[in-house]
Amino acid sequence: MAQKNIIIEKTYFLRAAILFVFVFLFLIPGVVQAAALYISPSSGSHSVGSTFSINVYVSSNDQAMNAASGVLSFPQDKLEMTSISKSASIMSLWVEDPSFSNILGTATFEGIVLNPGFTGAAGKIVSVSFRVKAAGSASIAFSTGSVLANDGLGTNILTSLSNAQFTLVASTTPTPTPTPQQTTRVGVPSLPQITSLTHPDQEKWYQSNEAKFSWNLPAGVNGVRLLVGEFAQSIPTIVYIPSIDSRDLSGLNLEDGVWYFHVQLRNLNGWGGVAHYKFQIDSTRPEYFNLSEEEREDATDPNAVFLVKSADSTSGIDYYEFQIDDTEAEIWRDDGSNLYKTSPLAPGSHLLIAKATDKAGNYLVDSAEFIVEAIKAPTLIDYPRVVETGEYFLVKGTSYSDSEVTIFFQRENEKVQNKTAISDENGIFAVNFEKGLTQSGAYKMWAEVTDWRGAKSLPTEKISFAVERSSAFIKLGSWATKVLSIVIPIIALVLLLIGILWYAWYRFTIWRGRIRKEVKEAEKALHKSIAILKKDLAEQIRMLKHAKSKRKLTKEEEKIIRRLKKKLDIIEKFVKKEIQDIKREVD
Repeated sequence: MAQKNIIIEKTYFLRAAILFVFVFLFLIPGVVQAAALYISPSSGSHSVGSTFSINVYVSSNDQAMNAASGVLSFPQDKLEMTSISKSASIMSLWVEDPSFSNILGTATFEGIVLNPGFTGAAGKIVSVSFRVKAAGSASIAFSTGSVLANDGLGTNILTSLSNAQFTLVASTTPTPTPTPQQTTRVGVPSLPQITSLTHPDQEKWYQSNEAKFSWNLPAGVNGVRLLVGEFAQSIPTIVYIPSIDSRDLSGLNLEDGVWYFHVQLRNLNGWGGVAHYKFQIDSTRPEYFNLSEEEREDATDPNAVFLVKSADSTSGIDYYEFQIDDTEAEIWRDDGSNLYKTSPLAPGSHLLIAKATDKAGNYLVDSAEFIVEAIKAPTLIDYPRVVETGEYFLVKGTSYSDSEVTIFFQRENEKVQNKTAISDENGIFAVNFEKGLTQSGAYKMWAEVTDWRGAKSLPTEKISFAVERSSAFIKLGSWATKVLSIVIPIIALVLLLIGILWYAWYRFTIWRGRIRKEVKEAEKALHKSIAILKKDLAEQIRMLKHAKSKRKLTKEEEKIIRRLKKKLDIIEKFVKKEIQDIKREVD
C-alpha cells in the first residue's frame, strides 16, 4: 500500500505542476487561506445488496480556489463502486475525467474552476455510488488530495481531509417478489397477480417509460386502489370504483429510475393485502464514453491496450462491443480495470470502433485509430536457384530467436503454399523440403516471422527460382532418342521395300493378266486352227472312203488314211498339253 501511495504521490506532483502552469498563465492571483476536502454523508448504515451514494465537496470560505484533485480509497471486499459522476460539479475543466478501479479500490478526480474560482463551504466535485458486497465496517478515505488557490502561484491551500465511515449489515428485509401472498384477514380479496407486457421482468431495465399493467379481478371485488411511486412498500391511495383490471401509465411521463406499482383490491369484507410490482426505466444514453490508447513501450507490440472510461448513473454499463477493422464485433465486460486489450494484430493501421451499452440497451459509440509497427523481416541466406522435381532441398536464414518463420512459395499464378519452422536460440532456422516440389516451372519464394508475442513482420522480397524436370526423365528421353534414331531408318527402309515389292507385285499382276489374255487368245486360235486342220483331214479321209465305196483302195491309200487319223490325234493331244503347261506357269 505504501508503494502504491508513493506512485500516486508522484503522479499528483506531476499533475500539480501542470495545474500550476495553467493557473499561473490564465488565472488571477489572490490571498492564501485554508481549504478542506470532505465526504457527505460521512456515516451511515447500509444492508448487503443495497446501493448508496456519497458526494465529495471542497470548502474554501476565505480564499478562491481554482483546482482540486484527490484519490479516494475504499475496501474492495466490502464495497463495489458502480459509478462516478461529475454532474452538477463546480469544476469547469477536467485534467482527466473522474475514474475508478474496483481492483485497486480507488477513485480519482482532478479538475479546474475557471476564474474567478470558487469560494464557499460546499462546492460539489463528484458523486460516487457504491453497492454493498459484505457486512462489516467500511472506511472511505482520501489517500491524497490538493486544493490550489486562485493566486497565480498554484499554492496548495488544503489543510484538512475528512473521511467517511459506514456500517454494513446483513440484509434482513426480503427482496419484494411478485408472487402473491395470501392475506391473513378473513374474507377479503387475495393479493392480485400483477403482470406487465411492457416491463415483464422486475429485475431488468427498459428504455420505455410507457408502462402498462394488468391484474386479475376475483369475483366479488367492488373496488381497486392504485399507486405508482419510488417506495417499495407504499399503500395505494387512488380508488377506482367500479373496479378496473389494467392501467396504462404512458401519460405520466415517468422519469428514469426504479419505480413501484401498487395494487389493492376490496370486496364486501374490506380491503385485501397490497401487491407490489417493481419496474425500472432508463431511457437515456450513458453520460459519456471515451477510448484512449495506453502508451506502448514497444510499437511492435501486437496487443494494443485501451483505457475505457464510461458512466451511466441510472442502470449502469452492461457491456461493450469492440470491432477492429472488418472483423466480427466482440462482446467485452469490464473486470474493473477499465482496460481493454486486443488480440494480436497484424502490422499496419487499424480502426477500433467501440460501443458502450447500458442495462436498458442505450449506448454511446467511440472510435480510435492506432498503428502496430512490424518487426524486422527474416533474412534468407541459403536457398536453391534451380532444383529438380522431387529433389530434397533446404531454405536457411536468420531471424529472432524461438520464433515461427513461414516460407511462402508460389508457382506462377497458382495458389500460395507455405511451410513453417521454429528458429533456434540464435535465431537460425531451416525449412526442410524433404519431398521437394512435384511440378516444374518458375516459382517465387518469400518469408515472414512471428515472435513469441504474436508480432509479425512484413514479407521479405520475393525470390525467383526454377524447378526443372528430374534428370531421370532426361536420360530416358536421351535413350529414347538414340533408339528412335536407329529404329526410324529401319522402319523407313522396310516400308520402302514393302512399297517396291508391292509395286513389283502390282506390275507382275498386270503382266500376268496380259499373259493370261494372250494365252487364251492363242488357245482360241490353236483350237480354231486345229478345227480347220481337222476338218480338212476329215474331208480328205471322207473322200478316200468315198472312193473306197466305188473301188477298192490300194494299200497305199489305206495306209494314208490310218496315218492321217493317228497324226491328227497326236497333234490335238500335243497342243492341249502345251496350252495346259502355259496356264500353270502363268497361275
